[in-house]
Amino acid sequence: MTDRAPGLLRFGCAMWALPAWRERHGVRAGNELAWYGAHFSTVEGNTTFYATPSAETVARWSDQAPPDLRFCFKLPRHLTHERRLRDVANPLEAFLDRIAPLADRLGPLQVQLPASFGPADLGVLLEFLDGARDLTIGGHRPVWAVEVRHADFAAGGRSERPLNDALAERGVNRVILDSRALFAVPPTTPEEQAAWDAKPRLPVRPVATASEPLVRLIGQTDLDASIEFWRPWFAKIAAWRAAGANPHVFVHTPDNVAAPELAHRVRDEIAAFDADLPPLPELSGDRSLW
Repeated sequence: MTDRAPGLLRFGCAMWALPAWRERHGVRAGNELAWYGAHFSTVEGNTTFYATPSAETVARWSDQAPPDLRFCFKLPRHLTHERRLRDVANPLEAFLDRIAPLADRLGPLQVQLPASFGPADLGVLLEFLDGARDLTIGGHRPVWAVEVRHADFAAGGRSERPLNDALAERGVNRVILDSRALFAVPPTTPEEQAAWDAKPRLPVRPVATASEPLVRLIGQTDLDASIEFWRPWFAKIAAWRAAGANPHVFVHTPDNVAAPELAHRVRDEIAAFDADLPPLPELSGDRSLW
């Protein structure tokens, strides 16, 4: 028994804008972020992995995003995949300066590493994290999260424990990606094939190394089948919240068209283990935002 207050569980998707959502949910073009922020409390920042946004774009996001929404931006691949975290001090500071207008709405910043970044590179990762410890964004100290895709870091890998211990010692969250549902059936659509080609297929262990674990649930087109694969997660996530952690749960499907609905279903499943979990707002076009 503990007197610790429960944490805050945040739900979201991989992106805040998808053309199919406009008609499906009554979202006006150009108002996607405001709509998304009215329905969800966290979002993966995939867009920054591919390109650093302009100052004007960040300012627009800052104007549109509600105070409670948390952006879990990914570091640009130039830092993680091309430079492989080596000699990145200057471009890292430039990136952090660019997203500073959103400093009060940042969730954990994600360091997504390539599959070739393995145990031999662990020292480089830890040196990067140690150097990043003292950085600030708009007066705020960022929270960090790491996603590794080398098999030796996955559940049962020879370097799983050393990585988890090192992250826990530094208060750094581990991004946990569960793609088992996706790979349970062969791809039959172009979107499923693209997901098969892009997503890692690795064993999963639900371990929280710090107070804001990020869980990326990669589903298949069959939403019911996805839920069945994810059932072991629901009690675990509820237990994390009960222990005072603040998990971020992201829901994916191959085309992401039904990801908002699936996020609602995940929330309802977790609520079976957490009766005090606040509901998500109903999915609908919010014309008060227009």
